[in-house]
Amino acid sequence: MADSEFTIYATADLHGYSNRLDVIADNMAVLKPDVLVIAGDITGFRDSAAYIRRLNDLPAPVLTVRGNMDAQEIERIIESCPNVISLHKRDMTINGVRFVGMGGTVPVPFSSRICLREKQMIASMECLINKDAVLVAHPPPYGTLDEGLGNLHAGSKGLRRLVLEKQPKVLICGHIHEKPGWAFIAKSLVVNCSMGRSGAGALIALSGDAAPTVRML
Repeated sequence: MADSEFTIYATADLHGYSNRLDVIADNMAVLKPDVLVIAGDITGFRDSAAYIRRLNDLPAPVLTVRGNMDAQEIERIIESCPNVISLHKRDMTINGVRFVGMGGTVPVPFSSRICLREKQMIASMECLINKDAVLVAHPPPYGTLDEGLGNLHAGSKGLRRLVLEKQPKVLICGHIHEKPGWAFIAKSLVVNCSMGRSGAGALIALSGDAAPTVRML
């Protein structure tokens, strides 16, 4: 974990809207984060290539996972953009901060292009996650910042078990537009940074062994 302060601009659920990317660019110019994280639903049904090229022009590395509205083709587009990185089932360390990602959603009553086989996915991620990791996933964990369609809990039970067992420093998620905010599961900070309604994401600050801090934007 980084000894000096490291800031993450966390977002999700852009859905290809140009105005949301404008907000991100404006905030990055002011906040100057070390990295931008997009926790899924990047593009939706709009022009994926042009949108991701705009992300590639942002002034910090962009770490992504796919959400339920992201077509598989965006992985190929991301590969051609050196400043945009897919974290799906891999880890990456930036300035001493280790990021781990898992794309997809769980079987909830929403349409999905990449609804993951949850047990297999969780099992494949266990060896990558430790207490210093920043985990990036599209859905929230079950019971935390996951209430959509009224009071329906639409989070992942497997992801919750994984967080309780591995206790990553931070879990960055989205998917549930109605519940942007932050909470703790034991010592793990959970941030739903959805831009699906009126929010602009979250700024997360990490510093050594201190507890992470978060400001919703």
